[in-house]
Amino acid sequence: MNASTMTRTVTILFSLILLTTSCAQDKKDFVVTIKTSYGDMVLILYDETPLHKANFIKLAKEHYFDSTLFHRVMQNFMIQGGDPNSRKAKPGERLGNGGPSYTIPAEFNPNLFHEKGALSAARTENPAKASSGSQFYVVQGTVLSAADLDNLKYDMPALMAGLRKMFESLQYKPLLDSLNQLYYSGDMPAYQKRLIELAPRVEKATGTKVTKELTEAKRKAYSTVGGAPHLDGDYTVFGKVIKGLDVLDKIAAVQRDPYDRPLEDVRMFISVEEMSKKKITKEYGYEYPSKPK
Repeated sequence: MNASTMTRTVTILFSLILLTTSCAQDKKDFVVTIKTSYGDMVLILYDETPLHKANFIKLAKEHYFDSTLFHRVMQNFMIQGGDPNSRKAKPGERLGNGGPSYTIPAEFNPNLFHEKGALSAARTENPAKASSGSQFYVVQGTVLSAADLDNLKYDMPALMAGLRKMFESLQYKPLLDSLNQLYYSGDMPAYQKRLIELAPRVEKATGTKVTKELTEAKRKAYSTVGGAPHLDGDYTVFGKVIKGLDVLDKIAAVQRDPYDRPLEDVRMFISVEEMSKKKITKEYGYEYPSKPK
């Protein structure tokens, strides 16, 4: 870690201390509102991911996200934004590489997963799975069938790691090409199904264990509201839409170019409001998890 990165990390940690102290004393929390031309999405940020929460609030208060675009949209999957380079981007310009000069350490929690409305951190490929300093996505996903739910017993990060190990060998290049083609077609249900079908082959070829236990909470969420379970354990989930899922659906359905950028710019303006947890529950119906005694 260089001096600049360390300085920014210390700043984030300091912000976190102030944030958690305020919430603990006043029993307050922060509500995030993402305003768009399609309507507003209201979100809550999780205490279980304190570094991501503190960073997102800090950037929002600095108006870092204002007038940036949802630059990548894939229906039945997710909408992505947070690239500062998108603010003045020309039509058709490729986006997705902008952000601050730091990353956020991964904060994986088995109780936080990619159900519909999940707010998650985007990232580049890196061994520690550290998150982008600003780019994020909101999950739309799909509702899973009973058969699909049974497939959730597979550990997708382990499966992907096994596939990457296989792809180091040229004999698997045709398989890699076919997977890439399916992914970029935008048919995410078909892509997920194909990954699951490859699990036995991955275990045999690499010795990688790819099975795991499926919790009842995940089974219920993915069979009702839906989501994108293949991302679980690979990207940090740090919040959730508590109002405005219809807005998410509208943005996900816009026309897009071959690189998944909306043909018509979808701009966002993000604000943060502090209010009591009781008021948040009353106004938005969000129930905070009970604290262990």
